[in-house]
Amino acid sequence: MMINVEDLEVGDVVFAAHDIVDDGSMPENQFGDLLATRGSRGVIVMRGYVEEVPDKNVFLVRFEDAELNLGRPIGCYTDDLAVSRA
Repeated sequence: MMINVEDLEVGDVVFAAHDIVDDGSMPENQFGDLLATRGSRGVIVMRGYVEEVPDKNVFLVRFEDAELNLGRPIGCYTDDLAVSRA
């Protein structure tokens, strides 16, 4: 059975589908800073949507760092995530 990212819920494990960089929305980072590398494992901590586009899901994901500690939540769209290591 194929798992679709759209069907995932809080607590599910995901992986970064590609390098995720700051688009300017992370207050403690600079635009373009690397937030998660391709293949990084993370856990969904919240699921929502873009107010202007209610059918576009946004997932808050905490990705592991090199020491396997969970980082700050990062807002990710469906195409930023994979259900298996990329």
